[in-house]
Amino acid sequence: MATEPRWDDTPPSEEGYERRFSFAGELRNVTEARLAAEDFLCVLASDAPPGTPEYWDDILLVVTELAANVIQYAPGPFGLRMRRTFDGVHVTMRDTSTTKPEPRPFHPRTGGGGIGWHLVHTLCTQVSVVVHDRGKDIHVFLPW
Repeated sequence: MATEPRWDDTPPSEEGYERRFSFAGELRNVTEARLAAEDFLCVLASDAPPGTPEYWDDILLVVTELAANVIQYAPGPFGLRMRRTFDGVHVTMRDTSTTKPEPRPFHPRTGGGGIGWHLVHTLCTQVSVVVHDRGKDIHVFLPW
């Protein structure tokens, strides 16, 4: 006997696939954010492996870049939220700065830098920044 779908429930593909992490805003938190993201992906992959190995790497790279930018440009505590969506992963990075990220020119002769925001936009299917009274949320969507 088939059961009727219950529209008030979260679809099984998304059920239980959300994690929230808080960090003090110290340099070591960049690594800790990456490790937290990796733990999330391990749980996610046990039931729904990524479409390609590159998706895993892209998510870790974007989380690392966003966390590093928080440390450099938005001193203070920050939060990371990761959740499974129908076709990918939604990452939200919350920080204490109300300044929206801006792309910077890349100058390889001066030691690099300036490619992070471009990289985020290249790897993500969607990027948005929501400024609020206590800082901002950066929302990115990546394929899985």
